[in-house]
Amino acid sequence: MARAEHTLPDVPLSRPVLDRRAELRTDPGLLPRLLADPATRVLRLVGDLAEVTEADARPRLALSPPVPEDGDLLAVYLGELDGRHHVASLRDASDEGSAGEGPVLALDPAWRTLRQVGAHLDDVDASLFATALALGNWHRTHGHCPRCGTATEPALAGWIRRCPADGSEHYPRTDVAVIVAVVDARDRLLLARGRGFRSGGMSVLAGFLEPGETLAAAVVREVGEEVGVTVEDVTYLADQPWPFPSSLMVGFRARAVGTDLRLQEDEIASAQWFTRDELARGVASGEVVLPGRVSIARRLVEHWYGGAIDAPDNAGLR
Repeated sequence: MARAEHTLPDVPLSRPVLDRRAELRTDPGLLPRLLADPATRVLRLVGDLAEVTEADARPRLALSPPVPEDGDLLAVYLGELDGRHHVASLRDASDEGSAGEGPVLALDPAWRTLRQVGAHLDDVDASLFATALALGNWHRTHGHCPRCGTATEPALAGWIRRCPADGSEHYPRTDVAVIVAVVDARDRLLLARGRGFRSGGMSVLAGFLEPGETLAAAVVREVGEEVGVTVEDVTYLADQPWPFPSSLMVGFRARAVGTDLRLQEDEIASAQWFTRDELARGVASGEVVLPGRVSIARRLVEHWYGGAIDAPDNAGLR
């Protein structure tokens, strides 16, 4: 695997700017103390929604001082910036106490998902939202000990869950996936439509890393499995946290040895090689719907294309 001379710049969600201050997490009084301090800034999530405001023609997270209710919810310490501490207050939209608040907020233009606003947030807000969402997704789905089934409890300021029965500790899960722009000898780009994509939705190929596998090997295997194409010259371009629910997307470019396509029917609905003119025409006509601008998939397509593609900012293909 090679590294490109110039990696992808400005990949959304990928620029950490907060000092996570991991050494503070061992203090059991950290969260109670911060939630009693009006200088603390709190990011409140209801399911996957956060409140945003418009400032200088761009969205900003509506961070605010703590309120008493925050102490009754799951809280996670996110870190420090310019001497100010940040905490996420997490509420499951399906909780009885929410009274269906999540679906109601989804209709409120002030509440948005990371898919909708992530590409337009500044580095601080994007990092806060991505981190809080990933941790919230993990807490929501890992509430019981995998060893004995006992309900676990959050610890280390929300960064682990501990089993009170056997004392085991369980850490946030991150699933590594490769995503690759495959280009042939004619400099055409391969795009595919996965089963379950919206009509017209197409993207570059992606798949999860398997145990005992290198990243480059995963690229070769996934492309071979999904479209029957052998690739070489696998080159790293960029990576991106992708908390939907808990992935790290590692982006590559690879060169196709051949162009004949043999689709994995249970995964891929269709696939096609595109010249730049063909892709531009397909996007303009609506026949091709590209991934949203928040995704590294869109950046990989535009890196091959040579610049931004004038297309609707779709929040996702599914």
